[in-house]
Amino acid sequence: MAGLPPGLLIRTAKQIWTTLWQTMMGQMAPSSKGGDYQRPESEFRQRVTPDGPYPPAAERYQLIVGMGCPWAHRTLVTRSLKGLEATISILPVVPSPDEGCWVFEKSFRGCRTLPELYRQAQPGYKGRATVPVLWDTQTASIVNNESADIIVILNEAFNEWATRPEVDLYPDTLKAEIDQWNDRTYHAVNNGVYRCGFAQTQAAYDRAVAELFDALDAIDEALGNRPYLCGDGVTLADVRLFTTLFRFDVVYYSLFKCNRRRIQDYVHLGPYLRRLYQLPGVAETCDIEAVKHDYYGNLFPLNPGGIIPSGPDLAYLKTPVEVVPHA
Repeated sequence: MAGLPPGLLIRTAKQIWTTLWQTMMGQMAPSSKGGDYQRPESEFRQRVTPDGPYPPAAERYQLIVGMGCPWAHRTLVTRSLKGLEATISILPVVPSPDEGCWVFEKSFRGCRTLPELYRQAQPGYKGRATVPVLWDTQTASIVNNESADIIVILNEAFNEWATRPEVDLYPDTLKAEIDQWNDRTYHAVNNGVYRCGFAQTQAAYDRAVAELFDALDAIDEALGNRPYLCGDGVTLADVRLFTTLFRFDVVYYSLFKCNRRRIQDYVHLGPYLRRLYQLPGVAETCDIEAVKHDYYGNLFPLNPGGIIPSGPDLAYLKTPVEVVPHA
């Protein structure tokens, strides 16, 4: 290969890598014909209800989570805000860069990987084995693997054992407004950063990044006269947005090419992120080293060298935040 003309060597290597990259991206992040990332739907959607197969109970359910995953992080934040640490235990998994799946730190029910547990719970299962998982230890089954559902379950189903049952993150009077915010932020921001990072064409990326920053600009403007998305109190809309914002400057800004602006540079979004981070118990759910290792160390198609950056310094998240009056 050393004797080949540089131009031929570069073109050959580029063609080989592009083919491999497209193959790996197709496995990791399915896309439309136009190259837009399309997130598959979650398949386990049961609820915890007094009259259903999964009744509320203390110490019966577990959350299977990856500490670097923003979707799993939502459940940890909700669990902390409600004071459910003694009621819902945590079972961590870590991503395997070589196997492309979540792996248990210690064997669980004879399973080494999360896909094995999914197949044990539902024989013949061929879908994605994702986190978070709300696991029922009594029936050895998956209750739910959709983070949007799980945080609602945690908010309302276990108040009898919560240390902060008075905290209602999804009050009836605000449900319509919360749902509107969730619809706006999911497509453009929560999933929008992935649509940027996993885009397989320039046009798909351009669409995603424009929608992302249009949404962030609008959210920043809305936060000019209120401390949280729906007013004076934190809600599930804030929880869902927080875990994306927490990772933004560290991962999405560089690795996912979302580099028009950092969150900390926004007039209102920057303080908003700090305000949420400083809520009691929230900082303890934030494992920035796991975030960096999970993204930079495991998304091989986006970072083939696996080099993990040393920064940034997140000390700014602890700086005091001024109270924003609600207009």
